Amino acid sequence: MKLPRRRFLHLAAGAAALPAVARVARAQTYPTRPVRLIVGFPAASASDIVARLMGQWLSERLGQQFVVENRPGAATNIATEVIVRAPPDGYSLLFATSANAINATLYDNLNFNFIRDIAPVASIIRVPYVMEVNPSVPAKTVPEFIAYAKANPGELNMASNGNGSGPHMAGELFKMMANVDLVHVPYRGNYYPDLLGGQVQVLFGPVPSSIGYIQAGKLRALAATTATRLEVLPDVPTVGEFVPGYEASGWQGIGAPKNTPAEIIGRLNEEINAALADPKMKGRLADLGSLPIPVTPADFSKFIVEETEKWGKVIRAANIKPD
Repeated sequence: MKLPRRRFLHLAAGAAALPAVARVARAQTYPTRPVRLIVGFPAASASDIVARLMGQWLSERLGQQFVVENRPGAATNIATEVIVRAPPDGYSLLFATSANAINATLYDNLNFNFIRDIAPVASIIRVPYVMEVNPSVPAKTVPEFIAYAKANPGELNMASNGNGSGPHMAGELFKMMANVDLVHVPYRGNYYPDLLGGQVQVLFGPVPSSIGYIQAGKLRALAATTATRLEVLPDVPTVGEFVPGYEASGWQGIGAPKNTPAEIIGRLNEEINAALADPKMKGRLADLGSLPIPVTPADFSKFIVEETEKWGKVIRAANIKPD
């Protein structure tokens, strides 16, 4: 039977629209079963706390459990490989962090390429650091610290929680840009007792764990490492005010296996950004000293590439090796 041309075109247009309709339907029905969110850090860690906050929000909004699964070890590489090998169906997600961008250069023999194998879903927060010193250090400002360090090369010890960690990378970037010689002292455990005792003199420490010591006067905050001043430390300048172009912070977000359907990624991004706009959630994140960063998947992807390139240059220049 020969169809009239108008009828044929109508049917053809309808057939062409079917894939789009199917994609929309899939996004609207997702998820139909529990989703696992893999975290590369132990339970009760800062990343775990944020992951559970976001998992609870998504569970309530989407009607299925988002179950946090802790897979610590190898500086988050174990957790990342789990997601790289998972089906790209939206039911296995990675709690991605700045460690992923650092590890891309720090480790030579990874079984995956983070930028190639993980699809960015949504950024959640930035985690600012603060440049802080033991009160025995005479410097009260960043310029005074730089002058003191240059007058005493190799005599100031800089603590971190391991080679390639966020505090280490923030410190190494400062050393390069300010042209100072600080001795890196990596810790596997808590570095605050030695910083408080004066065995190490300077730390680029996460704001949430440092703020109590700073407010009590036990440590002196010289500067925030973020591009703008922090609400929790409004009178503390940024490093960038004295070392132009300096910026360093940790970050956290959500990733998925590559080839995860774009409509599922879009749905998750929309819900996560809604969480970051919610006053209650913003308050909880602010209590953790974190800055919400709602962006599109494309913008998150660009940010990850930039962070990977930035820290790759520092790692190569400082010849940093994993612990």
